Formats: sequence, structure tokens, C-alpha cells
Amino acid sequence: MEGSEPDRPAESDAVEKTDVLRDFQASFFAMRRLRSFPWTFLEKYLECNKSSDLISDILKQTCLHSLSRTCPPSVRYRKRFLSELIRREEAAGCDPLDELYDALAEVIAAEDTTECYKSYLLYSFRALQPGGGAVSLLESVALISEGTTGLVTWEAALYLAEWALDHRHTFTGRTVLELGSGVGLTGVAICRSCGPSRYVFSDCHPEVLQKLRGNVRRNGLTEPAAAVEELDWTTVTGARVAQVGADVVIAADVVYDPEVVESLVKLLSEVLRGSSPELLVCSTVRNQETYGGFKQQLRGAGIEHRVMSGDVSRVFHYDRVAPVEIISLFRSRQGGATSGRTFWSQLSSQLCPLLVRRFLLKSPSLPSEEGNPERRD
Repeated sequence: MEGSEPDRPAESDAVEKTDVLRDFQASFFAMRRLRSFPWTFLEKYLECNKSSDLISDILKQTCLHSLSRTCPPSVRYRKRFLSELIRREEAAGCDPLDELYDALAEVIAAEDTTECYKSYLLYSFRALQPGGGAVSLLESVALISEGTTGLVTWEAALYLAEWALDHRHTFTGRTVLELGSGVGLTGVAICRSCGPSRYVFSDCHPEVLQKLRGNVRRNGLTEPAAAVEELDWTTVTGARVAQVGADVVIAADVVYDPEVVESLVKLLSEVLRGSSPELLVCSTVRNQETYGGFKQQLRGAGIEHRVMSGDVSRVFHYDRVAPVEIISLFRSRQGGATSGRTFWSQLSSQLCPLLVRRFLLKSPSLPSEEGNPERRD
């Protein structure tokens, strides 16, 4: 029947427009670099329609959104973002949008600070409600402040949170301890979406702990389901860690300085010496020498690792430049393997040297090593 078929091009354009609005919103609240925004789509739209309606929609989902009132990005960032929208609108020859200039005037009048909010969206913009589908964190504007890098969210924290959303069963109904929680992105995301029975955030820097406690409360997490504790890797004891009773221990972006690696490895060794929880470390590999040194110290402490390979769903908007790796840590079975080889070596020297040596060459995996996971360095 005539007119019964949907207008597929129009439907496709509507879907693409929705996706673009979502990308603008997610990138804006995460304070992603402006060059990563979908400006090409906006330019083409303005050129074809000579209308500012899309800019108006973008404005409603960013600077004029209720989340921007409660947890706004930095003043400087909002100023640059609005200026870019105005530049694109003027270049396309569209009629000026009053609300766009009003928004810029409001931002210019605002006082800039050393802190800002970053919100990482868990759902599409249609489901986003203040305090609902977003993890909103108060962070430092500067990457390094108060003598620490722990006051901002780093890539490995986002990647580990994405991995957790793909592997919720790892955390559901379990007690989780996070080492070096920073401002709390990974933990808040896991608590929101994975249903752990208890989650313990930890760090050692006073300013980081203060910011972390505020962010945990800001996202609606309270005792006893969520706790924030001070854990100094240089002084914490195995008994102290065991008190948490963790089924899963995680850490993100903690392998960044060779000076802290030794203390970290000692702590990880203490963790595995107890009840041997599932232990995951996520690292952005910025320096191969530092990361390789970490793995070498793990081996020296009798800790083996397995790389958690496989694709991870892209939930959050952030720059994915440096490689990120998640490894699972476990106690080495080297002792059993060594005793097995000693037995075969003794047999080789006492009985049939040639026959046994040929057997060893053909069978590098001895019975005592059966089930030992392959090491990937």
C-alpha cells in the first residue's frame, strides 16, 4: 500500500543524529579533547540545513543539561567548547542562536577553580538523569597537584571499569578490595553495575583520600557496602590486608613509577600469601622498561601472571593512545616444577642417561608442571 514504507534515509539520519548527540554529550562531560568531537557531522548538517536546531540540541545535552548545573566541567573547558560551537555556526552562515551566546556569557562570568567535575556516562543520553546514569567525580584540573597524580582519572581506570562491565560475574556478590583507587572511577562503576557485596576503596595520600570519600558519597555509595580505607603500601601488613576478607583484589594504573614498584610487589605478595583472592592489575604501558621491571620483580617474588586477552566493550569516551593491559596474578608453581626436574635429573645420571635425556627434550612439560598456565611476558 502506498505510503506504508518508512522513509529509510530520514530514519537513518535520525539515528545518526541521535548517535552524534550522545557522542557530544559523553565527550563533553568527560572533558575529552575538543578535536575528538564529531564536528564533521555538524558541519555537513549546518551546510545542508542552514539551521541552528542541531546546535540547540547539542547545547541542551551539554551546557544546559541539568548535570552541568550540579557537576559542571571546568570553566575554561566550557568556554572553549561554546566558542567552538559559535565559530562553527558563524562559518555556516546560520542565524545566531541567542541561547548559545547567553550560555557563553554565563561561563565567562563564572570564576575558574583548580577543581572540576568529570562525568563518565554509563548509559545513553536519553536515560541520563542527574546522579543516575553517570559516574560524576570531583577531580583536579591539573594532572599533577598536591604532589600526586591521584587526583585525576587515568586511562587504565576507565579500561578496567569497562572490563568489569563485560565480566560482572567476577564481582557480583563478592568482596572487592581496590588498591590505589585515586578519585574512584573504577570502584564507583563496579558498585553501580556489578553488584559486589562489599567494596573497599583504598589509597594513602591525604588529599586523594579526602577527594575519594567525597566522590563515593556523591555517587550514593555508603557504609557498609562501600568503604574508604587508608592503605600505605610501604607499611601495610599482610594481616591488615587479610582483615578485608577480599575475594577479588584489583588495581589500575599503579605501575607508573619504578620507585613504587618494589613496595607494590611486596604488597601483592602479601595478598597472595593469604587466602589467594583473584588478583587483577590493569596498566597503561607508557614505558616498556618500567612495566617490564614490574613483571621481572613479580617473577622474583614468586608471582606469575596471565594476560587477560580479548576485546573490551567501549563504554566511556576517552583517548585510547597508549596500550592498556590487564594481568591476572597468581602464586608461582615453580617449586613443584623444580622438584620434578630434580627427580628426572637424578634418574638421568643413575640409569639410562641417553634415553632419559631424549625424553626430556621431547617432553618439556613434566607431570609436576601439569596445569601450570602459560606465562606471557
